Amino acid sequence: MSSNRREFIEHLGATAMLGALPLTAVSPLLREFATPSAPTQGTWDFGWTAKLKGKKHKACLDCAEVESGYGVWRASFWETQYQQALGAKPADLATVLVLRHNAIVLAFQQSLWDAASIGSNDKVTHPVTLQGTDRNPALLSSSRNEIPATFDAFALPNFISRGGIVLACNLALEFFASGYAQRANLSVDEAKRRSVAALIPGVTLMPSGVLACLKAQDEGCNYLKAS
Repeated sequence: MSSNRREFIEHLGATAMLGALPLTAVSPLLREFATPSAPTQGTWDFGWTAKLKGKKHKACLDCAEVESGYGVWRASFWETQYQQALGAKPADLATVLVLRHNAIVLAFQQSLWDAASIGSNDKVTHPVTLQGTDRNPALLSSSRNEIPATFDAFALPNFISRGGIVLACNLALEFFASGYAQRANLSVDEAKRRSVAALIPGVTLMPSGVLACLKAQDEGCNYLKAS
């Protein structure tokens, strides 16, 4: 048997094995290769690409880890520096923030963080105090005395309100939902329904974070690993 044929058969066997395992049984390092059920072609919303047309400076920030929400903050920070250091106009700037892998939880509203105990389960730390927190660091506000007012602009809803594009990985969401279902004694379908419903308004679900990053680059964005 040729080496190419052997590698192909071994690949098929590995794919079948991954498909037979529940997502909670798959190593976090392998879960992006396990393809869960997903909408068919044409049902994903790629309308966000229109916001990139005609922009002079475009960036795709790839956020894969929670890291106290710093990846989300960096999505705003580069635009401010481009304006201050290079004289760029806000209308010429566009940012695509991709929340994938462990960072998918940053895309959820606080209600799901509370229900699923995300802060404690993921050992999330506050971006300023570096102490453990049960709050989504991407949603902190000075109005609740959670952060200094100077950091308010970095919050995910404020980033979205300024025209920022936020894409979430469906593979990571399904992996999260599988674990959530097990902990909360829910069906996986119900856990996914609750997870999708808890996405922060303005966040767009993509087939995967990898696809989202590559598509943003297809649209002319420079790529940066944000976390």
